[in-house]
Amino acid sequence: MAKKQKFYVVWIGQDPGVYKTWAECFAQVKGYQGAKYKSFSTLAAAEEAYYGDFHSYIGQGATQTTKKTISEEARKEIIWESMAVDAACSGNPGNMEYRGVDTSSGIEFFRMGPFRQGTNNVGEFLALVHGLAYLKKKGKNTPIYSDSKIAMGWITRKKAATKLKRVAANAKLFELIQRGELWLRNNTFDNKIMKWKTKEWGEIPADFGRK
Repeated sequence: MAKKQKFYVVWIGQDPGVYKTWAECFAQVKGYQGAKYKSFSTLAAAEEAYYGDFHSYIGQGATQTTKKTISEEARKEIIWESMAVDAACSGNPGNMEYRGVDTSSGIEFFRMGPFRQGTNNVGEFLALVHGLAYLKKKGKNTPIYSDSKIAMGWITRKKAATKLKRVAANAKLFELIQRGELWLRNNTFDNKIMKWKTKEWGEIPADFGRK
């Protein structure tokens, strides 16, 4: 089945507008401080969003949508004062990136990548380590949500048990993995790492929305 085309809105970036490919969109937001962008399934929806207020589609607006998709009981179960992390990978291996966001507002704390020849599991692991290091530096014991049992296990063992082959293209990625493992061995943390219940709650707030 052919993959449905998506359209990308850049509200704040190098050249705001509506783009037909992720590559075009990414060129406008890469390295741009405070960039605001989002994907849409139709051109009409993207154009309507572009001329509207981005707060209605990301940040607080996006959070309200997320909360409406879950039951009242589940909503009470989620610890909203937390960080959520996730990764996205185009191919296996392929271009991978990861990020951490505020679970309640959807505001990004950090975003890294894309890295060449990576995997989703590696991205999930690095996102958790990055989140832990970020919060430790801030002096916060904020809990972290992840939807990856594999990455959570790697954190517990302080070792990324990836089967990814090291090649020239992903040398930087393996450097980050080694740095992450070293950080885990040399640091302690009180932050609770919790499993995001995707089947009950919907996609994790840090999801890249490219499924």
